[in-house]
Amino acid sequence: MKKFKNSKILILLLCLLIAGMVVFFARIFPAHDKDTIYQVSTIDALMKRCYEGNVSMGELKKYGDFGTGTFNDLDGEMVVVDHQFYQIKLDGKSYKAKSSQKTPFCVVSFFNADREIMINEPLDYKKLEDLVDAGLATKNIPYAVRIDGEFDYVKLRSVPRQKKPYPPLVEAAKGQSVFELHDISGTIVGFRIPEYLEKINVTGHHWHFITKDRKLGGHLFECRISSGRIRIGAIKRLAVNFPQSDDFFQTDLSGSLKEEINAVEKNK
Repeated sequence: MKKFKNSKILILLLCLLIAGMVVFFARIFPAHDKDTIYQVSTIDALMKRCYEGNVSMGELKKYGDFGTGTFNDLDGEMVVVDHQFYQIKLDGKSYKAKSSQKTPFCVVSFFNADREIMINEPLDYKKLEDLVDAGLATKNIPYAVRIDGEFDYVKLRSVPRQKKPYPPLVEAAKGQSVFELHDISGTIVGFRIPEYLEKINVTGHHWHFITKDRKLGGHLFECRISSGRIRIGAIKRLAVNFPQSDDFFQTDLSGSLKEEINAVEKNK
């Protein structure tokens, strides 16, 4: 009887030890915390025709509820907001993405704002960027940026689905559809990335937009906002999921693509 009780005590102590170790290591290695960007692939790889990925929307939900990106075959723009993944297709309409859909490039995080700025006067795109930048503690770390407001004007785009053999993104973007919306409520979703990460992600501000009713959206080129609220969340960690594919392994990713990226992102 005594041996039986001792065995129970040892088992209990062992369980407590294991539980303690789980908590300890979870704190040291926070896998899915609110201060981490989780990124699939790199912007340079996307620019050079790596349009197929193996990370699904269902998997991405473990790493974020906010973000931007695209879908396999470059099939439209991705907007992730309020825990929902949306696909903006060539018609500018927004569709809820299926859990099985996959992405070749995306950037997500769990949105956690630590700074808020109210917009009380009309601002164009550049002045809106400047206002966000003025609220940053430093420009040497990434930030998640969410802007909800009333927009006098937005100019958006979406890129058509591509077929093999894939063209470079600069060529694929020439087939984009451009949309202009007026007097509409909506949300800007995006990130501000430091210049030293130019081969990893789009540097500066990279914003997508979706209307308040979540019916229309796209990559944001221009806007005029009359009133709204900016929320900014500082990012402490960047995790990159590098593609494990022959396309990625064999692509030459040397050299700078800054001019080409700017042409695609800014429509110049």
